[in-house]
Amino acid sequence: QVSSTLYASRFLTGEVGGLVTHQCFYPITSANRHDRKYWCKMVENKACFTIISTTGYTSKSYAGRVSLQDIPQNGTFTFTMTELKKNDTGTYRCGIGPTKRGLHVTLNLTVTADSSTSEPAEVVLGELHGSVTVLCPPGDTLSSEKRFWCKVGTTGCTLIADTSGHVGRSYQGRIFITPRDSSGAFKILINDLKKEDSGLYSCGTGRFGSWDSPHMVALQVTTASVLPRRPKFLSSTVGGSLSVKCHYDPMGNYEKKYLCRWKEASCELLVDSAGFVHKSYKRRIQIANSDQENGTYTVVMSHLREEDAGWYWCGAKNGHTEHTSSVKLLIQKETCSSKDPETSTIVKPALSTRPATHSAPTQRPVTALTYTAGIVTASTLLPTAAPSTSVTSPAEIYHKSSSRESGLLPVVLSALILLIVITITLLTLSKIKHWKEAGEERSTMRNPEEGPVQAALSPVKEQMIEETPHPEENQECKTDSVKCR
Repeated sequence: QVSSTLYASRFLTGEVGGLVTHQCFYPITSANRHDRKYWCKMVENKACFTIISTTGYTSKSYAGRVSLQDIPQNGTFTFTMTELKKNDTGTYRCGIGPTKRGLHVTLNLTVTADSSTSEPAEVVLGELHGSVTVLCPPGDTLSSEKRFWCKVGTTGCTLIADTSGHVGRSYQGRIFITPRDSSGAFKILINDLKKEDSGLYSCGTGRFGSWDSPHMVALQVTTASVLPRRPKFLSSTVGGSLSVKCHYDPMGNYEKKYLCRWKEASCELLVDSAGFVHKSYKRRIQIANSDQENGTYTVVMSHLREEDAGWYWCGAKNGHTEHTSSVKLLIQKETCSSKDPETSTIVKPALSTRPATHSAPTQRPVTALTYTAGIVTASTLLPTAAPSTSVTSPAEIYHKSSSRESGLLPVVLSALILLIVITITLLTLSKIKHWKEAGEERSTMRNPEEGPVQAALSPVKEQMIEETPHPEENQECKTDSVKCR
């Protein structure tokens, strides 16, 4: 079964007598690699008649001037048409599957008397969670026009990032457009690759949407990757320190390793293995050690400030290729408070003889990651608490418990008072009944003809049980004892 999506350029131009080459890109899966690929031409927007396919079929009308090459390891198949004719202009499809109802991309070919041949897209392969380097061709070295990176779609090219500071939401912290080199070329660096990053892209300079010869790039993200997913966040406190363990391909021969600070598609160098240290980080940052065999190096940052919070990039450079990864640093103040019931109060982890006065928050568990010296630990904390900085003192626990107990005191007292009143009332009634009983016994003893004592007492008992008054009536009896008697 064909999986995921197919993508390709939506427009082709060629000149009469010339040729065009068109590439279609597909996810590198077993189904896609082995399934049929084809090219067909739409007729009156209804049927699509096959021109050529990988099964060996070629239309007689196009024999000798079309070819189709499939490169499964790159997830690419390329269609070439030569000896272009004016009536070759039209709508075509490239697709995968045994029928034309499967995965396909529709494109328009325009053949003119004089037209430049479109440049084939560069294929760039990347691993899931890994990084890629795209080299954009040289331009005007003196130009101050912004550089951009966009994704080609059905309605045009959607801007991903540019050097004026625009960065798409899903690319925050993971795309970097480098400055131009001496030739005017520049690079697009992307890390933490996702499956949805696969697609057709363009890079260039100038006002977005008005470039003359854009460089087309087909990015393929392979899902069969061995790269582990690494922590994206580090946490520390003001005045504290931390270690960032950076990873790179141990098989590569990297000439320089570095750490830079990312902001709005740019990255300012802070420290590198050649000895450079940014002036604002003097005596606060260093590359502590490097392990070439395992492909790691460690950057230590100390005397942290609140303004140090943000995105950072690890990088290892080998010629035009750079292996990069990104991490976001969170800096917590040692002591802070908040009136927001969803925000916990963080206190410095030290013993205190004074009771804590901050309010108890609604606790919503959040798993925070600490990534120090290559050891990752996970702990469940309150929302804004950093690892090893959230402490609840015994005094605070007692204070919360006392508050709850003081709230219950009025209810308990009310219940006790009511119980005492009911008890007194019942005792009073009991005495009254006892007096009545005693009076009737004396009356019976004076007149023996009225029958046995037990027979006279029995209906009295039943009457007393049936006429037991409600507690509210008991209250009336207590206040008006003469009437009840």
